[in-house]
Amino acid sequence: IVNVITDSETIGKMAAEHLLSRGFREFAFCGFDGIPWSELRGESFRQRLVEAGHDAHFYQTTPESAGWQTELTKMARWLKSLPKPVGLMAANDDRGEQVIEACKVAGIRVPDEVAVIGVDNDELVCELSDPPMSSIALNFERAGYESAGVLDLLMRGKVVKGKKILVAATHIVTRRSSDILAVADQHVAAALQFIRDHAREMIGVPDVAKSAGISRRSLEKRFQETLRRSVLSEIRRIRVNQICRMLVETNRPISEIAVALGYTGPEHIARYFRRETGTTPLAYRRKFGQK
Repeated sequence: IVNVITDSETIGKMAAEHLLSRGFREFAFCGFDGIPWSELRGESFRQRLVEAGHDAHFYQTTPESAGWQTELTKMARWLKSLPKPVGLMAANDDRGEQVIEACKVAGIRVPDEVAVIGVDNDELVCELSDPPMSSIALNFERAGYESAGVLDLLMRGKVVKGKKILVAATHIVTRRSSDILAVADQHVAAALQFIRDHAREMIGVPDVAKSAGISRRSLEKRFQETLRRSVLSEIRRIRVNQICRMLVETNRPISEIAVALGYTGPEHIARYFRRETGTTPLAYRRKFGQK
């Protein structure tokens, strides 16, 4: 049987990275018990957090459990018990919407106390959530084309054995539900905000240190203590995310993307992108972009 599956391992890691980059030290996962893709995402999420020196609180019930009103009360009680602030991954957008509703019942503020990220980037669910929900975008369109290609082979009598069509995770769409910096160090928080605000400009570590109001050496030390990475690595991470998002969400030529992000030409953005990701912008677009 030909299977269409999501890249749950990458999805879990991406959610963990997103919440780690926001400065959270407490984490949670809300999924479905006995559902393989949910459990795989939760395990990958936890594994990445363990690598970073953290762990996660888990809440999982079967989709057919006692009914939503009963589960709403139970979920609200669980959310109240979590240490705050906490970064929470929901197994998918529908689960994330339930978490946000349960937070309202519990009197918990999103994202101030609980930051939520879902999976699928279902725009109807995410935009109508209150607040709008961050989510990991999956390339369902490309998987659909690949599925149609396999169906065509089967209808023409071809033998297709054991094929798996992978729905790839492409990027994170950040909305209000996780748009917060849970960083106690005000200098680090100011630096992170500056990097995000100027991600499309060719900023360097000295610019970030100046914006934070402290020396470069002090800022580097605080970054390592708070986020366990350097200022430069954070700049590069944010810029690569910007490039990835523009490659996937738009059809703009790579030369235009280069200009928009402050590079002098496509060869410079290609060299930078390859050094950071191991692939070229064109190859990335072919793999993850719109069909």
